[in-house]
Amino acid sequence: MADSQRKLIVPKDVTDALRSVKYPGSEEDVVALEMPQEIRIAGQRVSFSLVFQKSNDANIEALVLECEKAVKKYVGAEVEIEDNIAVKFIHDMERPVLPNVKNIIAVASGKGGVGKSTCAVNLAVALANSGAKVGLLDADIFGPSIPKMFGAESERPAGVKIDDREMINPLEKYGVKFLSVGFFVEPDSAIIWRGPMASNALKQLITEGNWGELDYLLIDLPPGTSDIHLTLVQSVPVTGAVIITTPQDVALADVVRGASMFQSKSVDVPVLGIIENMAWFTPSELPENKYYIFGKDGGKNLAKKLGLPLLGQIPIVQSIREGGDSGNPVAVDPESITGASFAEVASAVKHRVHLRNIQMAPTKKVKITRK
Repeated sequence: MADSQRKLIVPKDVTDALRSVKYPGSEEDVVALEMPQEIRIAGQRVSFSLVFQKSNDANIEALVLECEKAVKKYVGAEVEIEDNIAVKFIHDMERPVLPNVKNIIAVASGKGGVGKSTCAVNLAVALANSGAKVGLLDADIFGPSIPKMFGAESERPAGVKIDDREMINPLEKYGVKFLSVGFFVEPDSAIIWRGPMASNALKQLITEGNWGELDYLLIDLPPGTSDIHLTLVQSVPVTGAVIITTPQDVALADVVRGASMFQSKSVDVPVLGIIENMAWFTPSELPENKYYIFGKDGGKNLAKKLGLPLLGQIPIVQSIREGGDSGNPVAVDPESITGASFAEVASAVKHRVHLRNIQMAPTKKVKITRK
């Protein structure tokens, strides 16, 4: 249907549709219970918050799905509503650090050398290609590589004053907004910072970045586990973590430790899944050939063992290295071998985030406790 022929959607259309959704075990609908709030409409995109009394309400998932169906049925099948219903709780009054960012995703690896930053950049570009609003924060404080991968080493973000606050405007390329500590140091200088200095630099990039409205903010973390990881989960509520590995045993062993950190009781960040990078080598001139130079299906088998989704397998093709060095990520071309692989991974990540958001309560920031 042409844009000129589409019916103009108003908030009343949404509330009228939601009156058909009854709260389980009650004669009252969700509108009568004042559960839908903050209704926003942008063209065919509809979003709102569904407010529950308790975070352990057993009806969260079912009600979100029923609300999606009702809006599609009564407002229009073309309405964009999936993953646009935010679950909130009446007693959770904490002001979010990034109120306009829907999902914060940590991109982590158990060890270095597995292509974590390459995967973070290309996943961000692939998500942007799908129509999402995407940001990428380079939190690898001691080895920032995002500026080079975007071909932006010589650029510097500009400052801007918003509501009497000094903010930093992220750079934008290929539909991705990005910031890195690498923009604020000389490219050839070693960053020698103690833990508190590195943590403060990360907090500044998070809280002073003028990110605007984002569907996904990806955080490219340093390898392993460190103060930076703890600073992140203490600063913002992380929606979920994506862990990058290669098929080798030495990399797989570290994945277990990385996943355990996020899933620990004190951190409690869901692991969305595992991406197996360098899964096989494929010569660009022989795209059907696969050479398992680092072993076969190591990440796939580990994901199954840990009960985690395998989000995708990324092959080694010469162009992925060339793209990273030249500032042209391979995901820009979704028709290429590796670009198609990242497009599939982006689709899997979006699906896992959607499921996580309707099945689980929002993640809370980790509280610092002192005895």
